[in-house]
Amino acid sequence: MGGEMLPPDEAGPEDVVLAWEGVDVVAVRLPQLADSLDHILAAMERRQGRPLADLDRKAKQEVVRSLEARGAFAVRHGVETVASALGVSRFTVYNYLNREKGS
Repeated sequence: MGGEMLPPDEAGPEDVVLAWEGVDVVAVRLPQLADSLDHILAAMERRQGRPLADLDRKAKQEVVRSLEARGAFAVRHGVETVASALGVSRFTVYNYLNREKGS
């Protein structure tokens, strides 16, 4: 997921501090969710073996369905990021999402 380990005394309010027998031993800084979306899209592209924009409509709909299940659209600008990666408009992504809810 791309987390980073750091000394517990350097932990910020968003970091997760792990303790062993009551002693803080390490802090984990998780990436921002928006960064994770970029990583997810890159991984999907690698799995497909080509840019997501080159997929046919049905495959793009499957990508949107998969991303929705992973919470990608809860991220600020998630729809725009996905639309850009798929080479479609935001409107098209919303149509794919609405189509899924209607079936």
